[in-house]
Amino acid sequence: MFEQLSDKLDAVLRNIRGLGKISEKNIKESSRQIRRALLDADVHVDVAKDFIKRVEKRALGTTVTQSVKPGEQFVKILQDELIGLLGTGDTSISYAKQLPTVILMAGLQGAGKTTTCAKLAHKLTIEGQSVLLVAADIYRPAAIDQLKTLGKQIDIPVYSEGHKDPVAICDNAVKEAKANKTQVVILDTAGRLHIDGEMMQEIEAISDKVKPHETLFVADGMTGQDAVNSAKAFSEALALSGTVLTKMDGDARGGAAVSIAEITGVPVKFIGISEKMDGLDVFDPKRIADRILGMGDVVSLVEKAEKVMDAKKAEKLEEKLQKQSFTLDDFKDQLNQLRNMGPLNQLMGMMPGMNKKMLKGMNLDDRHLMWTEAIINSMTPAERNNPNIIDGSRRMRIAKGSGRNVQEVNQLIKQYFALQKMMKKMGKMKLPAGLNNPMMGIH
Repeated sequence: MFEQLSDKLDAVLRNIRGLGKISEKNIKESSRQIRRALLDADVHVDVAKDFIKRVEKRALGTTVTQSVKPGEQFVKILQDELIGLLGTGDTSISYAKQLPTVILMAGLQGAGKTTTCAKLAHKLTIEGQSVLLVAADIYRPAAIDQLKTLGKQIDIPVYSEGHKDPVAICDNAVKEAKANKTQVVILDTAGRLHIDGEMMQEIEAISDKVKPHETLFVADGMTGQDAVNSAKAFSEALALSGTVLTKMDGDARGGAAVSIAEITGVPVKFIGISEKMDGLDVFDPKRIADRILGMGDVVSLVEKAEKVMDAKKAEKLEEKLQKQSFTLDDFKDQLNQLRNMGPLNQLMGMMPGMNKKMLKGMNLDDRHLMWTEAIINSMTPAERNNPNIIDGSRRMRIAKGSGRNVQEVNQLIKQYFALQKMMKKMGKMKLPAGLNNPMMGIH
């Protein structure tokens, strides 16, 4: 996510941080490089132009604080302006005072709108809301069946009338939700192949009929300026309240995310980060800005850890760390939890100060975690509990049983004994659940 933009800005920021003083000349040069990085990442040209103007104006008018290096002060200005560019509006769902809250989902076909409807429904259900999904896309083949399948997968009802009038379908669904005291209705409207006059009239008619409390535009984050242009067209036809960016776990250049809030005047509320039903995150401008600028995202890292780390297990692990009784079974348990947090390169990218150059020099192949687990599974319970007994012949047997070589077995055992030396220190550190995971230091 935002990898290309972050890569482009990394070299620029390293030069900026080295500035001994802020002058009009180096501000102009740095601004030119930043503008080029934004355009390369497919940021809308007008957005990039206005952004640079704001950065230059603040930088030229700033008073250098003695306790802060001039270059760092320029980076802080860049960070503040990037946060403002990504959006400062309310990213929470605006719930109705009287049930139900109606959320209208709009967007071009292929943006992942139907899947996003299900993800949002799943997210709201976890937060305690009762949800009804509405199949109002009567044009795309199998769209109704797709929503029904997703609804069954997450145990959320789907309202459907087949291929009848979409306006009537949405109206009837809202009435049914009101009768059943369902809290939220999510309308999956037909995706447009392009900005089509007739189809836009239909979604306007749906909006006029049901008067949604939220109208979210679903945009494919990989389409760059095309997503921005379509968002602008939809915002002119509908009273958008926010945007959802999908496919942000791919090789998106990040231009759409950086541009879309500025162009539409409404905040990005959610981003799709995976194909899984829990792969929808609230869009936090500060966190995103920090990650783009290589400052890490510790909050997201902690949240990921807390999702996969059981509190009781965390307490037991802390006791073991303090007593230095951490076994290879515990090592494997931690390894599984680390795998559940997501790809290693994403996790390490959230660590402050971990720039792209450093990441490229690290071995972050997730298969190594699987291979490590295979080696541990090939050991006997006694060997996992006390690796000191693993001699040469045992190592050969373990290597053969796991399909790995003896050198990898040796490396794992070496890592384990290295961990033992740092157990006492880690045991005393009061870190958030999951961040005391010793595997966070093993690559």
